[in-house]
Amino acid sequence: MGVSLLLLAFVTLQRLAELLIAKRNTLALFARGAREAGADHYAYMVALHAAWLGGLWLLAPGKPVQAGWLALFLVLQALRIWVLFTLKGRWTTRIIILPGETLVRAGPYKLLNHPNYVIVTGEIAALPLAFGMPAYAILFSVLNAMMLAVRIRVENAALRGQ
Repeated sequence: MGVSLLLLAFVTLQRLAELLIAKRNTLALFARGAREAGADHYAYMVALHAAWLGGLWLLAPGKPVQAGWLALFLVLQALRIWVLFTLKGRWTTRIIILPGETLVRAGPYKLLNHPNYVIVTGEIAALPLAFGMPAYAILFSVLNAMMLAVRIRVENAALRGQ
């Protein structure tokens, strides 16, 4: 199996595992009285990420992997894990608000309000660039920026209204 296929398999398995973690955490938060904000845009976000990964599966297999972009992508994976470990049971792929809880201000949240979104933005560009696909990176970066403009606005409003 080539490096490109190994990398795509890794990212796919990672994302599937994260969906399971997110589902478990979401159900646990709902059981504690949490509510969801922004559910209406969630399906579009999932579709965007699925299209990004699915397109990579169609276009990237067999392409050489550029070491510099791969290194950046791997650094972003370490940062992604830092976010998951910092949020623990509060990490989800949805906007879930648990009334009465204070915002997490540890780990990467000491530095940024939305570190996971910064990381995802980097991943959406870096992985296609690792496969030598700059137009793909630009297209999905623009689409992701449009999605994040909605998502961050909804999340910030939900957090203010806790």
